[in-house]
Amino acid sequence: MKGIILAGGTGSRLFPATLALSKQLLPVFDKPMIYYPLSVLMLAGLREILVITTPDDRPAFQRLLGDGRQWGIALDYAVQDRPRGIAEALLIGRAFLAGAPVALILGDNLFYGQGLSPLIRRGIAAAQSGEGATLFAYRVPDPQRYGTLVFDATGRPVDIVEKPSEPPSSLVVTGLYMYDGDAPDAAGDLVPSARGELEITDLNRRYLAAGRCRVERLGRGFAWFDAGTHASLLQAAQFVQTVQDRQGLRIGSVEETAWRMGLIDDTRLGALAAPLRASGYGAYLNDLLDEESDGGVG
Repeated sequence: MKGIILAGGTGSRLFPATLALSKQLLPVFDKPMIYYPLSVLMLAGLREILVITTPDDRPAFQRLLGDGRQWGIALDYAVQDRPRGIAEALLIGRAFLAGAPVALILGDNLFYGQGLSPLIRRGIAAAQSGEGATLFAYRVPDPQRYGTLVFDATGRPVDIVEKPSEPPSSLVVTGLYMYDGDAPDAAGDLVPSARGELEITDLNRRYLAAGRCRVERLGRGFAWFDAGTHASLLQAAQFVQTVQDRQGLRIGSVEETAWRMGLIDDTRLGALAAPLRASGYGAYLNDLLDEESDGGVG
């Protein structure tokens, strides 16, 4: 199983903040936005991840993330020269995937909740066994802004309606998708929409129509943010700050994730924390090592 983070686009809904900087490099409180989806994939056990971004932004992502070896993973890069839809990520990443199933996550999506990783791992297991696709649904008060799920009388998902004027449910599809190895071929068969893009909703509909699509519901205790507008970016940052201040733990820390999963050792964590020591984030990483030496972490 491999991962893809789609971090392209113009970020036009965040203008002028994104006129000179990729949306996915903006801070969500104390860390770059892309750290959050990256840590989700790492927590799910993925070690080979492709970052797809724009030609102009690729060097900045490479400066920030490198090749991933510092975190015990392997990062690769590809470009989407102009927005042609989320599903195009599967075509851009075809050679990288080399027939493997994939977890595709949007670079501006933030997920949080105890038990998230087991849900994702179930989706990974289904994709690896060739069962098709797994989507992750979240209840929102304004489903008309999203791809909204349609269910039959038995509660089985049967369709997705994009930005419906009369939503058939309040459960919408989030920016995290699991697909089997057939996904690039299926994406290649899609017809561009009226806006000239390969729509991820059309791909998901194909899997639904074939009876090969699972839906995992992110219920109470989970949080999901699509941080693509000024308001949602602020809300995501405030959520992260509140949880971190209350719990004393970090959300989306790739260094801590790598360390807790045994991908890096104490020495490597200390080396990663050293250049960051002037910030509260770096101090937190150093404190992890101090707590462990005192028996406070386990």
